[in-house]
Amino acid sequence: MLGRIFLNPAIGRLRVWSTRHLLTMQLKTKEFQSLFTDGLNGIADLFAKNQYELRIAGGAVRDLLSGKRPEDVDFATTATPEEMKTMFQAAGIRMINNKGEKHGTITARLDNENFEVTTLRVDVQTDGRHAEVEFTTDWEKDAERRDLTINSMFLGLDGTLYDYFNGYEDLQNRKVRFVGSACFRIQEDYLRILRYFRFYGRVASEPGEHEPETLEAIRENACGLAAISGERIWVELKKLVTGNHAAHLLELIYELDLAQYMGLPPEGNVEEMKRVWSCAHSLSPKPMTVLSALFRGMDNVDKLDLRLRISKEEKTLGLFLVKNRRDLVRGEDPDDRLRPYTDFIIDSREVDIQNKVCELLKYQGEEKLLAEMTSWTVPRFPVSGHDLRKVGVTSGKEIGNVLQGLRDTWKKSRYQMDKDELLSTVKQS
Repeated sequence: MLGRIFLNPAIGRLRVWSTRHLLTMQLKTKEFQSLFTDGLNGIADLFAKNQYELRIAGGAVRDLLSGKRPEDVDFATTATPEEMKTMFQAAGIRMINNKGEKHGTITARLDNENFEVTTLRVDVQTDGRHAEVEFTTDWEKDAERRDLTINSMFLGLDGTLYDYFNGYEDLQNRKVRFVGSACFRIQEDYLRILRYFRFYGRVASEPGEHEPETLEAIRENACGLAAISGERIWVELKKLVTGNHAAHLLELIYELDLAQYMGLPPEGNVEEMKRVWSCAHSLSPKPMTVLSALFRGMDNVDKLDLRLRISKEEKTLGLFLVKNRRDLVRGEDPDDRLRPYTDFIIDSREVDIQNKVCELLKYQGEEKLLAEMTSWTVPRFPVSGHDLRKVGVTSGKEIGNVLQGLRDTWKKSRYQMDKDELLSTVKQS
């Protein structure tokens, strides 16, 4: 491989060379060059001046190699947190959010940009959730502690890619593998089980191309998820469900006996979920829309909330879908199949009801009706109790009954009758 030059259309022209452990190459793409703002150039100059190495780390490298401009860029360095603080203070650079300092992370703010920089480290003790770390200047050791090969690469600010565990090759082949032993990596942090699934959905071309030993390691360590906080599981699960191959990955979660530790119903309706995913995945459903297909009853939503502490909005959406997915369906009139949904919205007192109905249409795979609902503006019922008093209806109970009757008449007119037309029917009665 020494001195070999090749062209990859997604990455650009690269010069590749290798040592016994390390594959390096030179990256020059517009996505990479676009990262160099005044702020980053200032940070880079400061580290270089103080003779500390600074490289882009983790997911940002993966994205750049995939031809994407990363939304977030994390940096790694040979400087310790104390050395970084001394350096930033001397340069008059403000530091914010010191919560990550224990694990080596300092966040500096320059030219209205935040730069999160973490000291190279090794995990000296882990309990499956948290790690005690020790700082190092060895880039390979830091790469070795990371979860997946595609997340273990570094990119120098001159464009040099440092790849110790064949992450670039795996990315090119769309393979998702743990660094070293899958079992050992998982036991360092059991949440890596779900991160594996999430990145499989992002990277793999096809479902079902997992390495058998990886799946066996996941099965053997499934119970470790029980000790992971619901909030952390929910963050990963939502990303998994909105990625590629979500139906396959959720089915795999059941096959590997993970569901019981994640708040998902042990006897989830996997076939219904697969049907809903096939109908809805192109319509950008919310995570709860897909997951609710697993639920056989509303109590499943309550149990999910108890384990994962989902938001109130997510819980009410799940309850709404389970309650209405069978009864609220398209109308029989071929010219107005949206009618049952619009009438439901008119009658409803629920908050954000139109958006909930849109998610129901995604669940049901009603793409055409979804487009109609998205562009539909909820009309305002034109009559009030005050209007009825003007025409002689004064009893509170009677006002309620008359308003409901007028609302039904208005709905039958497809919301076209105005106030005078509706009030005229009261006078005639």
